[in-house]
Amino acid sequence: MSAGGAVPPNRLGAQARLRALQAEIIDLILERELEPGEALPTETELAALLGIGRNTLREALKVLQALGVIEIRHGFGMFVAPSSFGALTDGLTFRARLSLRHHGHEALELIELRRVLESALIGGSMALMTPDRLAGLEATVRRMEALAGSGEHFPEADAEFHRLLFEPLDNGLLRDLLGAFQAVYRGIQQELGGDDVDPTAAAALHRSIYEAVAAGGAALAAERLGRHFDGLRRRIAGVAGE
Repeated sequence: MSAGGAVPPNRLGAQARLRALQAEIIDLILERELEPGEALPTETELAALLGIGRNTLREALKVLQALGVIEIRHGFGMFVAPSSFGALTDGLTFRARLSLRHHGHEALELIELRRVLESALIGGSMALMTPDRLAGLEATVRRMEALAGSGEHFPEADAEFHRLLFEPLDNGLLRDLLGAFQAVYRGIQQELGGDDVDPTAAAALHRSIYEAVAAGGAALAAERLGRHFDGLRRRIAGVAGE
């Protein structure tokens, strides 16, 4: 590292070459129309195809594995990774937790993004809601109420409630994205010392969301969904103001 913390020019060049190599490997996967679970060429074949050494190739492959593009199974080979938001979730959770140690802005932005997303989608999901799915939502609320009655928090039931809430949209990408936001939300709570919301009040709020959905009140459901995030937003704002 040079004076002032700047990255040396030769290091910047190495990083650019590594990114270019990663892009070449991704292009190769796309050009060959490989699907998740299908094998990539061997290390020897890839190194020859790309005209690089195996050590350089391994550096690029490690990054692509961390990004969730490929999966390396030692003793078996390299494969196109299945769809996963694991890398995204880990990255966003890290950014949120790091921001809480400074100003909290990124954590607030992530909570706001989830709030806007869920509030905007609830009307469309309600239009597709069936009696069976409504019954599943209410069963989850009853589980929350039972846990709250014992003074317990219910992160798993909360995650299940939000999953079921948008299940009618039948959108796998959305499901995974909402799951990532749920994990980030939990990471922020843990960084702040855990869930400090009264379980009984939290269960009552979820009951009110369910009732708005069951009654077909999209605007009211969106408003109540938004309130779900108010407590954590206040806690983050408190940290930012310290």
